[in-house]
Amino acid sequence: MKLLINCPSNFSFTLKSLEKIGGIESLNIELAEILLKKKIDVVISTNCLRKSIYKNIQNLPVKFVKNNSKIFNFDAIISSNDSDIFNYFPNSKKILWLHNSLQIEKSIRKKQFFSILKNKPHVVFVSNYLNSITSKLYPFRSRVVIPNFLTSNFTTKIKPKKRKPIFVWSVQRDKGLINTIDMWINDVFPVSKRTIFYITGINKLPPKYNIKFLKTKNIFFMGRVSKNKLKLIYSQSTAMICLGYDETFCLNALEANSCGLPVITFGKTALKEIIRDNYNGFIVNNFTELSKKIITLSNFKESKKNKIIKNSINYSKNFDLKNIIYSWLNLLK
Repeated sequence: MKLLINCPSNFSFTLKSLEKIGGIESLNIELAEILLKKKIDVVISTNCLRKSIYKNIQNLPVKFVKNNSKIFNFDAIISSNDSDIFNYFPNSKKILWLHNSLQIEKSIRKKQFFSILKNKPHVVFVSNYLNSITSKLYPFRSRVVIPNFLTSNFTTKIKPKKRKPIFVWSVQRDKGLINTIDMWINDVFPVSKRTIFYITGINKLPPKYNIKFLKTKNIFFMGRVSKNKLKLIYSQSTAMICLGYDETFCLNALEANSCGLPVITFGKTALKEIIRDNYNGFIVNNFTELSKKIITLSNFKESKKNKIIKNSINYSKNFDLKNIIYSWLNLLK
């Protein structure tokens, strides 16, 4: 089988560019790698400038693939969040890998709607939640839920580290961050001055805050960090804060679990499916409960910490690509 995996993001197969790529990009690359091991001839297209090869996988510019579609003979195409590529390959099996919400108005504005009407692709949702909020008016050939998986950065074993009272924000969106910072300053820091808050995942703090001032409250802004750096932070922290306002899956929560880090959340959107209260995380209802949970976890006995660390790691193993790949293989058949 010849397969095109289309990920129209701005990255290429160079070691430098792969250090800080996002979750969707990492998922596309690792899906391509394991399918290659399953004897499938895989090409991946991205918004890169030139051709390159990484681990025997050819990376081509999306524009090149579209402009030269007649020289390719793909049996199937998996495309992340983009249906336009299907217009160039009428005879290929078409699979739309939907990571984000796609309202009708949004799909028309982004010129996706008519391509979906024309090609009627199979669609893969990354969560039941995303499936439930995606309009049934779309004429998809089939709808299937295949959850995201842990990438290799977070499946390799790490040496156990002594947990510190560190809480981590690593979501790439800042919705709820201002409330969380204010809660920390007003409710957590005055009571627990040894507890630390790391903010990663975003490049800029909300403008109302000064980095130097936040440091006096044990809040440290770190910006976007590499996967390896994030893994190190997770492995020595107590919990991750992920409120869950607009998560269609939340790979960050799963990655945190794989490092033994439970997730504190409001249990909204797709977090409802991932987090089991008092097992691999804690569901709270508001910021008052959030602050109390942080203070409580900061003073947890080692035996309680070790139990939830073990639970979190064990739960994350359900999302090993070695298991999830069979759902993809069945779909490709």
